Amino acid sequence: MSRLEELLEGAKDVALSGHIRPDGDCVGSVMSIYQYIRKNMPNVEVKVFLETPSSVFDCISGVEEIDSHMETLQEYDVFIALDCTNDRLGKAEAIYQRAKKKINIDHHVSNSGCGDINIVVPDASSTCEVVYELLDSEKLDIEIAKTLYIGMIHDTGVFKYSNTSPKTLNIAAKLISYGFDFPKIIDETFYEKTYIQTLVCAKAVSESVRFMEEKCIFSVVDKDMMEFYGVGPKDLDGVINQLRIVKGVECAIFMYQTGTMEYKVSMRSNGLVNVSEIASFFGGGGHVRAAGCTMKGTVHDVINNLSAQIALQM
Repeated sequence: MSRLEELLEGAKDVALSGHIRPDGDCVGSVMSIYQYIRKNMPNVEVKVFLETPSSVFDCISGVEEIDSHMETLQEYDVFIALDCTNDRLGKAEAIYQRAKKKINIDHHVSNSGCGDINIVVPDASSTCEVVYELLDSEKLDIEIAKTLYIGMIHDTGVFKYSNTSPKTLNIAAKLISYGFDFPKIIDETFYEKTYIQTLVCAKAVSESVRFMEEKCIFSVVDKDMMEFYGVGPKDLDGVINQLRIVKGVECAIFMYQTGTMEYKVSMRSNGLVNVSEIASFFGGGGHVRAAGCTMKGTVHDVINNLSAQIALQM
């Protein structure tokens, strides 16, 4: 793979973006490149266009400079889409389409590439791991290292998911050698929840339903519940992981309502089910053990349709 400097050779301005509802790996990969360019390529104008990340990522240097309005008409020399294809960029896709050169960096197996240059590494733990390989390690600093580390812990479940490799752990070891407080970072960005978030998670888990001989479990949060607790999608991140660790469960499903008879679906597998195939069947994507999609219908319609695909594998 080419170094980032080679990919950006001759560029005077660069736009960076990731997918809608940005998670840790998305924010980490976008912001680490932003920080790297700002530090090492002072003659290049760089801008991040991204939906406002969760406040747990406020510890990342530069997040306050993210443009979440995305109303520019500027034609950038280079647009780098990270952790997704262009169809998941949201409002940033219009900026992507105007760019003179498009680069796609990702690790999702479902990504066939959407740029003039595509760097998609399906066996990487995270897009941050791919980005690390593009950067000159001698030009990193503590902030860039911390940002990359945050992305990696979020997409590996703090290095316990099956996408964690010896290479992943080797890179993580190099990153923590920069001296940031990594136990604090893990707690504050991955585990820590507000009291309200904890209540909503407890409610969702307590109302979950097991099915398919108790090998599958699902829960749903509708708009009424979200309004009652005053929470948004970013407050629901921990629910799916709580469902996944229920003893005997092979496949966990969590849904929250996004519109009239429309749900955002997250799926997690403990190995028996390839949820990436199921998500792709319904227009989504992801990894073998972690994937998602958006589906329409009643809750029972969605679960019945998902069950049919799960049954084909089980």
